[in-house]
Amino acid sequence: MNAPTKTEDQFHQLIHQNHMWGLWEIASQMTPHPRPEAIAHQWKWSLLREVVKQSATAVPVGDERRAMQLFNPGLNGQWATTNTLIAAVQVLLPGEIARAHRHSPAAIRFIIEGGGAYTAVEGEKVLMYPGDFVLTPSWQWHDHGNETKETIVWMDGLDVPLTKALNAIFFEMGKEQRAQETKPVNGSKALYGHGTLAPTWTKMRESERPRFSPLMLYSWEQTAEALHGLRSHDGSPYEGICLEYTNPQTGGPVMPTMSCRVQMIRKGEKLKPRRVTGSSVFHVVQGKGRSVIEGKTFDWEKGDIIALPSWAQHAHSNAGSEDAILFSISDRPVLETLGFYREQTE
Repeated sequence: MNAPTKTEDQFHQLIHQNHMWGLWEIASQMTPHPRPEAIAHQWKWSLLREVVKQSATAVPVGDERRAMQLFNPGLNGQWATTNTLIAAVQVLLPGEIARAHRHSPAAIRFIIEGGGAYTAVEGEKVLMYPGDFVLTPSWQWHDHGNETKETIVWMDGLDVPLTKALNAIFFEMGKEQRAQETKPVNGSKALYGHGTLAPTWTKMRESERPRFSPLMLYSWEQTAEALHGLRSHDGSPYEGICLEYTNPQTGGPVMPTMSCRVQMIRKGEKLKPRRVTGSSVFHVVQGKGRSVIEGKTFDWEKGDIIALPSWAQHAHSNAGSEDAILFSISDRPVLETLGFYREQTE
């Protein structure tokens, strides 16, 4: 190939100075398949637990949350665990209150340790116990409090990187430390937590429904019962016994930007490899196992958190003496809505 002439150099200098770029200079970015900057990465619970313990004495809860954000090493310090999702581990000591606020990014929490603390969402006090899955949807007032004698720890998941990329982040701090409670404790669970039975007086036209699930609390008791009730079924060769938390009014995902799932990998089970568009973050609820992601092996156990980038080939297996259970969040609803969701299996 001939070296650029002076005229070519001058031309490129001209367009670059005027904030233009030739397609021939950037055509390599149109890749044959996704090549995310985020990488597969694991945060071991042994480390997370120690960080949580130290943060409880080193950092006051203040107006912000005492939450350790998990930054992906491949994203150069960006506030992101994957290109679209951020995960964190948060701790709340006995007697503490995290001030009410609201934000446009949608958020979830999965309870890891401690029981009886609460999240209050739009006037509903939701009591939280290990394994419970709790929503704080976009732009809903919420605060947290711990009225027990136990320290509570949970995993947060938010769509902050996606919302930030769309320049749609809004945030507002509450005037009061606690939002006013106007609904019964665990009220949404009483209304919507009965599977195929739904209250007739809360039905709305589809156009009037919020884009998120009206059920704020998905209890571990019901989740575990559902998983174990399906243990003898074939399940998916790629995901094992996998269940999605759904909106009881629509059957769709709990949030328009996040799919949240729980899966059982039975003792001795080895799942087949696959790739999917969209990224995920996994939390190990129970058991031990192994994930091979793009040829790299991650041995995991209870409490570990793993980031899975888009289009990364991955396969999970159970290497322990009991069934393994994984909780995960992903951006799959966004990909499906835009027509970008794909799977590739061997």
